[in-house]
Amino acid sequence: MTQLFYASTLFGAMTLAAAIDDGRFGPHDRRRILLVSNNAAIPEITPSLDEAPGFAALRPRFDEVWSWNDIVAPLHPSDWKARIIEVPMLGRLLRSHLSLDGDPDELVLESIAVPPARTIAGLIKDCPITVYSDGLMSYGPTRDPLPQEISGRITRLLHLDLVPGLSPLLLSEYGVPAERLPDRSFLDVLSMIQPSADGLPTGQAMILGQYLSALDIVTPEEEAGLHADMLRGLAARGFGTVLFKPHPAAGRRHAQQLRETAGELGVRLAVVGETVPAESCFAALRPELVVGCFSTALITARRYFGLPVAAMGGETVLERLTPYENSNRIPATVTDALLPRLSPDGSLEEPPAVDLPVLVRAVGYCMQSETHPGLRETAAAYLDAHGPARYFKRQRLTTLGLLPAGGTPQASTLGRLRRCLSRALS
Repeated sequence: MTQLFYASTLFGAMTLAAAIDDGRFGPHDRRRILLVSNNAAIPEITPSLDEAPGFAALRPRFDEVWSWNDIVAPLHPSDWKARIIEVPMLGRLLRSHLSLDGDPDELVLESIAVPPARTIAGLIKDCPITVYSDGLMSYGPTRDPLPQEISGRITRLLHLDLVPGLSPLLLSEYGVPAERLPDRSFLDVLSMIQPSADGLPTGQAMILGQYLSALDIVTPEEEAGLHADMLRGLAARGFGTVLFKPHPAAGRRHAQQLRETAGELGVRLAVVGETVPAESCFAALRPELVVGCFSTALITARRYFGLPVAAMGGETVLERLTPYENSNRIPATVTDALLPRLSPDGSLEEPPAVDLPVLVRAVGYCMQSETHPGLRETAAAYLDAHGPARYFKRQRLTTLGLLPAGGTPQASTLGRLRRCLSRALS
């Protein structure tokens, strides 16, 4: 009797721990194996999640921890997938490597649409699958279609309630029910990995780095410029000490480049270690303002720690994301529409008021119209009321018949009928 879990980030492992502690996987009377994967561009020089100091508090929930990178080496875990003819053989080898007597009773995965999770699901067959979400992507549609032999085995989606009022679109086209994890379980896990403030660098404000250039969203120079503008904005608001938290997969160059800007501005910049989760800094240091682009950590800072947050660079990211169905589009949309926007001159501007659930579903429809045809009326109504600016591409709207070439957004038929009826009765 075995449960096989997979995680690629410490945040994901914390989410798993919260679900386990909440009893979502039953009593610990079965063997629990955790497969960890380091999906950084150069994993050989980037610490894996099980090397992070906070992982020690999560480790007792699992009987064994294995490295997926070691299993597929020297291939990169995000790139490798088994050829169809190899699946039976490699599936047997994987079960033998993990000392599994047949398939596990349950397979628990994140990011099911892409490798490594999709690869693992293809090798470990004939068992139910639980998918858990480790961030804002759960609110967006499934990135790629799943084969029936995988989608038909998914029994539930576990997710944190990062944005109250929003329901996940992920896997909804397959009828997979979404289950929210209670805030208390996640906060209890966070308290277990919280380090002493004495062991962390200090800063009045905090910048959350990402790896936008590694994803080809912006150039390395533009990403360095975005971090510099965040620092300028904080300096203009009077912060003399700033904490920089690089993304674990981004490497060290971002911090080195930002130090130069800090010197020019006369700001003291402290850099958090790669293995320290941002949430630990939120809990231990309570920064007065947290700034980032569209990181899930911005939402956790606000949602779970009550910290002031601001976003920068959202409009550029929304414009640059390609293709339109890029799974980062929903996280970028949510943070841009929900959070205050910081400018390099230090000014903070609240975003225009918007019905966020309607916006997310409108964008979700435009991302994956074939799998979510029932959201067409929602998208048409939103565009009729707000227009296509910022969150939509005119070419995509034209292709979907929501925006006539050279015209304005096409209102839904139902919306037009309602207005005509209203005028007739007035």
